[in-house]
Amino acid sequence: MATALGVTALPADAAPVAATQTTACPTGWGSLTKTYTASTTTPVTNVRTGRHACYDRMVVDIPGAGKSHLGYSVRYVKHLYQDGSGRLIPVGGGAVLEVRVTAPSYDPETGAPSYRARAGRPLPGVDLTGYRTFRDTRFAGSFEGDTQLGLGVRARLPFRVLRVDGHVVVDVAHNWTGAR
Repeated sequence: MATALGVTALPADAAPVAATQTTACPTGWGSLTKTYTASTTTPVTNVRTGRHACYDRMVVDIPGAGKSHLGYSVRYVKHLYQDGSGRLIPVGGGAVLEVRVTAPSYDPETGAPSYRARAGRPLPGVDLTGYRTFRDTRFAGSFEGDTQLGLGVRARLPFRVLRVDGHVVVDVAHNWTGAR
């Protein structure tokens, strides 16, 4: 039926159709090793995590370090072994990401810790309750200017690594398909 403005009105018994909006998550990150060669003597001060709609995120804080000086190597490993000693660091989850940041977790001048974590222990202040992908975190140590972390995830899933001034960011997707 037409109205005075020439617009067709819906019959009274017609149900409105809800517009469905689906946002796909990013795909194509892959699960192969990702590296960026650079280094800094600016120390790591904190590691934190966050939950997002499409991925779980780990952020390594290196305040004062410029993006161009933030080096890293992130890769899936069968087991996490501590640099220097070769000690096995057990990490829970279906797969283990070794996260290396080429920055010390101590003051290079004094040797005093800048990030108060203990080798083999969970990362201080990180609670993974309610995360879809992350299962465990472990501090492996800081050796010769590199800080080594273990990130236990549900399964071998795609991940990406971002560098922003003062931060190295690791995002691990919730799945391979991009579905929420």
